[in-house]
Amino acid sequence: MGRKWNNIKEKKASKDTNTSRIYARFGREIYVVAKQGEPNPESNQALKFVVERAKTYNVPKAIIDRAIEKAKGGSDENYDELRYEGFGPNGSMVIVDALTNNVNRTASEVRAAFNKNGGSLGVTGSVNYMFDQTAVIGLEGKTADEALEILMEAELDVRDILEEEETVIIYAEPDQFHAVQGAFKQAGVTKFTIAELTMLPQNYVTLPEDVQAQFDKMIDALEDLDDVQQVYHNVEGDE
Repeated sequence: MGRKWNNIKEKKASKDTNTSRIYARFGREIYVVAKQGEPNPESNQALKFVVERAKTYNVPKAIIDRAIEKAKGGSDENYDELRYEGFGPNGSMVIVDALTNNVNRTASEVRAAFNKNGGSLGVTGSVNYMFDQTAVIGLEGKTADEALEILMEAELDVRDILEEEETVIIYAEPDQFHAVQGAFKQAGVTKFTIAELTMLPQNYVTLPEDVQAQFDKMIDALEDLDDVQQVYHNVEGDE
């Protein structure tokens, strides 16, 4: 697997914090998840997960609380959860997850972002099968061996454990997310640098420099769309 998750997150957080986009996206996602179930992270596992993710991006507690209170207040604002699959140059593949209150607008904007930057929007299922949903949890203050020992004591068998710089990265099955995080909390870990449910490609591609520049432009165009929550792809070394 071996993706530089700290570098990825820092780059995204830096870009998003400058525009406050990350706060708006988490606010929207927390509201949607809270509205779909119990608006309490302790009794709503999906909401608990989103809140944990938000904390790793330093989303202010006030924004988290405001989104939950909005859901409690019975707001009639509704969003559709959409997934788009598409292709970039040289065998690159892209998945785009969105939350929108206007499906036609979002579809048009996503299609334009692909088409204007050398890509094309595919049909449902054309790309998704080449990615695996994966829980990724990162923490500091432990070695990979110490992390493995904690997981073994909790009788958890995860996909992989890597040490990247000063961070230990655990790759696990999606349904292991809370169990893995809980095991480390039991061991005294209070802060996680990464807490994601992501889509990891089964195979990566490397692009020539000129093609990489075009691909980067396409990804930036997709990530800049207000309705887009997450963008995943299979290009090595680019985030």
